[in-house]
Amino acid sequence: MDASLQIRRLLLDDGGKYRCELVNGIEDESVVITLRIEGVVFPYQSEAGRYRLTFHEAKEVCAEQDGILASYYQLYRAWTEGLDWCNAGWLQDGTVHYPIIQPRPACGGELLPGIRSYGAKDKNQDRFDAFCFTSQTSGSVSFVSGSFSFEQAGHACQRQGAELALVGHLYSAWRFQNYDQCDGGWLRDGSVRFPISNPRELCGGIPEAGVRSFGFPNKMKPLFGAYCYM
Repeated sequence: MDASLQIRRLLLDDGGKYRCELVNGIEDESVVITLRIEGVVFPYQSEAGRYRLTFHEAKEVCAEQDGILASYYQLYRAWTEGLDWCNAGWLQDGTVHYPIIQPRPACGGELLPGIRSYGAKDKNQDRFDAFCFTSQTSGSVSFVSGSFSFEQAGHACQRQGAELALVGHLYSAWRFQNYDQCDGGWLRDGSVRFPISNPRELCGGIPEAGVRSFGFPNKMKPLFGAYCYM
């Protein structure tokens, strides 16, 4: 029997196994299909600093940035693609891990490269960062140059008929559209970042592509441009 399965308006957490039962008269057949959502994993840290998020708070901040908590498989795949991050973060199953490609004294010591694990932690008491997962978005990200405070950056986007982009929007544009902009810009969470697809010395000084971060600067100082989403 020939059949097809169509799933529309996929959500980030729709990945998984689907069982299709095909019935045609007295004939029937069952097929298991694995659906994987293509996306990008990004680490997220609270504005208050490192290791400030409970599991439930980590879920919330990922959702606020157009994402969900990543699965172990998604983090592992990101590691195989070059993600090296020395801060431990929550995953969707309540475990805590961090991916290391280049072991160094404070990041895995003399162990081989891999995914370091803290195992399952107390979801209500223990605090770490978060590893979020997002995919392609229906909109687009653009940069407005200037020297804006956080509030001014929001107004600059509004004049474009847009709004300040979320962190997930910027990572999606970097991953799926090869977005490259060597200028720090405000995002809606109050952080300042810039995406680099073509690494060069004066744009972060790191040989790998990625989204660079200036952290959470003083929102009153007019120092950065704006990343807008529409």
